[in-house]
Amino acid sequence: MVESTVRDMTKHSRLKVGTFMVEFNTPGIGHILKASGCELVMVDMEHSGFSIGDIKQILRYMEAADMPVVLRPPSKEYHHAARALDMGAGAIMFPMVGSPREVKQLLDYMKYPPQGKRGVALQIMHDRFAGGPVMKKLRDANRNTAFCALIETLEGVENADAIASMKDVDLMWIGHFDLSADMGIAGKFDHPDFEAAIDKIIKACKKHNKSLGRLVPDASVGAALFKQGFDFLLHSSDVWMLQTTMTAGITELRATCKGGRKRKGR
Repeated sequence: MVESTVRDMTKHSRLKVGTFMVEFNTPGIGHILKASGCELVMVDMEHSGFSIGDIKQILRYMEAADMPVVLRPPSKEYHHAARALDMGAGAIMFPMVGSPREVKQLLDYMKYPPQGKRGVALQIMHDRFAGGPVMKKLRDANRNTAFCALIETLEGVENADAIASMKDVDLMWIGHFDLSADMGIAGKFDHPDFEAAIDKIIKACKKHNKSLGRLVPDASVGAALFKQGFDFLLHSSDVWMLQTTMTAGITELRATCKGGRKRKGR
C-alpha cells in the first residue's frame, strides 16, 4: 500500500485530481502520471481488458510512484473484491451501487472481522509480504481501505442520503453516463431531471460530510463541479488523452504542411 491513501484524501474537502486508466499497463505509467500532477488514479476492470494479473502489475507500478489507486472491479462479486484487495488495492469502487443493504454486504467483503467478513491471507502482496501482529494488521487494513459508492442508477439516487450516512462509506461517485442512460436521457447532462438527481446526491454528501467525485472531460466542466461540491475530479483517461492529443497534433501538422513539392522525374 502506498504511504498516502484514498481514505486519507477523503478526510478533507480540498481538490484531489487524477485520471482514469482503461488501456495502458506499462512499467512507467505510475511515474508518468505522478510527474504530470496526478494525485490518484482510478483503474477500471469493468470496461477494460485488465485481468487480475494486469492489476497485480499496475498496483506495483503505482506503489513505486506513491500513487493511490481506486480500483473498479468488473462486478459486485466477493472474489473480485477480495482478490483486488489482496493484490494491494487500497480503495474499491463497486459498480451500480443501489441501496444501504447492498452497501453493507459489499463492506463485509472489504473489511476483516469483526468489522466485516473478508477472508484473511497475510504475508502476501497487500501487506508487502511482511510479518507482524495479526490483529494489528487486520485493524490497519480496515482503517486504511476505502469504500467508494458508485451512484449510476435511479435506485442509487433515491437512496443517496441513506448511503452517504453510512459510517464506512468514504466517497460517493457519480457515473454520469450510466445514470443518464438509466433515466432514459442518455448523454443529456443538462436535462432538468438529471440535474435534479445530481443535486440530490450533492446535498446528501454535504449533509453527511462525504467526498464526492466524477470523471470530467476538461477543466471548465471540472471547475463548475468543484463549485457545486465535488472534490475528487478525474481528468479524461489514458486512451482518450492520447487520442485527443494525437488528433490535434496531426490535424495541425497536416494544416501547416499543406501542399508539397513535386519530385523530379515523377
